[in-house]
Amino acid sequence: MHAELTISQADPRPMYQQIVDQVCRRIAVGDWEPGQEIPSIRALAASTRVSVITVKRAYLELEHQGVLTTRQGRGTFVSENVRLQQDLREQELDGHLARAVDVGRELGLGTRELEQRLRKVIRQREEDR
Repeated sequence: MHAELTISQADPRPMYQQIVDQVCRRIAVGDWEPGQEIPSIRALAASTRVSVITVKRAYLELEHQGVLTTRQGRGTFVSENVRLQQDLREQELDGHLARAVDVGRELGLGTRELEQRLRKVIRQREEDR
């Protein structure tokens, strides 16, 4: 029913942030649809082997962001915001692109070189398909 979430002790991000990021990714890629019930705090804590407090913190953050909705006595659900999936996709892509720009800058690449490299990678990916 639900795609598994995996928490890594080797990941430098806090555990709650790993949960937040993975829930957003599941929604962005369409694994979890708007209105779909997601695992309870206790169930997710058990399956990921983290504390209930950690999962609760992640869920509260996701509720604050408008990603999740909790209905008292019924469970926790993906928000029914029609733009949510698209917004999360854009945020995820923007994050990856920002990291690529940061790496490019560290390597001394300018804007034009970064754009050329991106176009080259796109062409290579299209050729590989």
